[in-house]
Amino acid sequence: MTEFRPTRFEILPTVIKNLLIINGLVFLAQITIGKQINLEDIFALHTWQSDLFKPWQFFTHMFMHGNFYHILGNMFALWMFGSILENVWGPQRFLTFYIVCGLGAALCHMGVLYYEMQQTIRLFNGLSFEQQQMYRDGLLNKVNEATLGASGAVFGCLAAFGYLFPNTYIYVYYLIPLKAKWFVMIYAGIELTQAIQNSAGDNVAHVAHLGGALVGIILVYFWNKNNKKTFY
Repeated sequence: MTEFRPTRFEILPTVIKNLLIINGLVFLAQITIGKQINLEDIFALHTWQSDLFKPWQFFTHMFMHGNFYHILGNMFALWMFGSILENVWGPQRFLTFYIVCGLGAALCHMGVLYYEMQQTIRLFNGLSFEQQQMYRDGLLNKVNEATLGASGAVFGCLAAFGYLFPNTYIYVYYLIPLKAKWFVMIYAGIELTQAIQNSAGDNVAHVAHLGGALVGIILVYFWNKNNKKTFY
């Protein structure tokens, strides 16, 4: 099996370490200070049609998470794939990559949200006054729904890893060996299917995941365009 062993490999490089700390501290604030102040209303991402939308949310939502398993999964994936990318690129390029992927994921998600909300608002405006009163709270809840998490940026890291190290094996559930290129394509296919299905009750931002992966692939393609080094 092909394995990647870079020289002078740092198991916890600088940017990854600081991202883990920042995300951990923000999550701690969410479960403590968040009991008195609704931090999600201020810092999580909201659609442009919401009164809660603020420009800084494009950045701050990347450091917030919905629950312990959400942050655990994202931070583990960030360490697993991001640490290798930072060792290859260095801290400055990796941080740029991470932030751009997160912002790109947010823009893709916001575009879809805006389209969906416009349709919902149009239908709402076509209702009678009595019907609008009946569905008003539901509309407000939908418009003010928050999006949070580092998943978009993390998916960018996953996509970049699959591009640069396509034949490196990833052990799915620690048991099943699968080459990174197939893992990324299968995962992206699942995300695309779920995004198209848009099932009721599915609160996962699949378009954000795909957007982060797309931005990651584009960035790493152009950065690596003139690099003739063979990756694994």
